[in-house]
Amino acid sequence: MTTPPDRPVRVRPRVWIGFAVFLGYVVLVVLMQRLSGVPYTELGDTGGTLFRGAGISLIVGAILLAATTSWLGWWRPALFDRRRAEHRWPIVAPMLMAVLVLVNLAVTDWSAYDLGFFGASLALLLVGFTEELTTRGLLLTGLRAGLSEGWVWFLSTLAFGVMHYANVLGGQAFGPTSLQVLNAFLFGTTLYILRRVTGSLVWAMVLHALWDFSVFAIGKGHPAPLAGVVGIVGIVVGVLSLIAVRWVITGTDERISKNVAGERRGVSA
Repeated sequence: MTTPPDRPVRVRPRVWIGFAVFLGYVVLVVLMQRLSGVPYTELGDTGGTLFRGAGISLIVGAILLAATTSWLGWWRPALFDRRRAEHRWPIVAPMLMAVLVLVNLAVTDWSAYDLGFFGASLALLLVGFTEELTTRGLLLTGLRAGLSEGWVWFLSTLAFGVMHYANVLGGQAFGPTSLQVLNAFLFGTTLYILRRVTGSLVWAMVLHALWDFSVFAIGKGHPAPLAGVVGIVGIVVGVLSLIAVRWVITGTDERISKNVAGERRGVSA
């Protein structure tokens, strides 16, 4: 079977554009969170600190990312692969993460939530849209314009992990942040597998949003002892993803051709 041709876009994807969007999003979030005056370590204190420290930046980031994607004309390559991975069994890793989400939500101390805090925490669901569109969407699209799929996975996932070092600027210690970066790289690999197996970034957005929401929820109040086990199992799933990722990369032909821009309405890149 031949690979379907690329659809026309407004601006031809380039590696530097992908990285520019990524850096722009990180800078925006860091600046807005600093301007909020809420340290990263105090985000979960109240509904107000959560919304000011994280919710507002996610809302603004989501709007600007949507506008940027529309201007570039990259919605389709950012959200959909031309062909799904030939090997489907690696979907086991994302499915296990979905089970861990349910476990997190089951052992959460929901009595510690009030209506305001719960409402503010719902804004965290936007992280699935913003971080996925930034890294495994727009950055990935830019990388596919010039690199093989192995590098596309590695660099987009590395960027996803490294972006969490921004939490150091918010007051989190370097050691715990480095562990967070490592876990994010493992989780990012799981999300990349989910994109390749399903052929769509949408499911990765959903899993990412629910995972972050569940991890934040479990840290509120007094969760059950099982909560500690979830983190360990999550690392095991991440290692499984590192082993399995080669099977969704092998045989992949998602590189974007150089003639995808300017084919519609006379637009030039």
